[in-house]
Amino acid sequence: MDVDQIRTVKRAWRIFASGDVDRISDTFTPDAQWLAPPRNATAVALGVPHHMIGAQEIGAFLANEFPRLFVKDVEVDFTNIVAAGSTVVVEETMSATLADGSDYVNDYCLIFELDGDRIRRVREYMDTARGNRQVRNLLDGGLRSG
Repeated sequence: MDVDQIRTVKRAWRIFASGDVDRISDTFTPDAQWLAPPRNATAVALGVPHHMIGAQEIGAFLANEFPRLFVKDVEVDFTNIVAAGSTVVVEETMSATLADGSDYVNDYCLIFELDGDRIRRVREYMDTARGNRQVRNLLDGGLRSG
């Protein structure tokens, strides 16, 4: 039922915010994938891939890397959620305070493909130009881990 799929995605989003890598990883299938646009601001600023493969890699990113760029006041406003079969489409606006103290606000569309109550694949879309403008001061590689 579509309501169950929406509930699964909303639950996963709450777990993402927990910062607990094991709990986050458990929301994904072991071979899950998360695909974002190449050269998106988060991947560039943190020096991480835009295509992550595996529950552990995705969990580690959400628990450890994401908070290095979006350091506080992270809020997600779901503007629309639609489910059909095993697919859930989420439109949202995310706002946060960046590592340099500046504000970040961007609109996203995420397509979640589920396998039962776990996420098998996420395709993430956003305004990459807007995102890069907002993290411009951080794009010199200062946050990169490697």
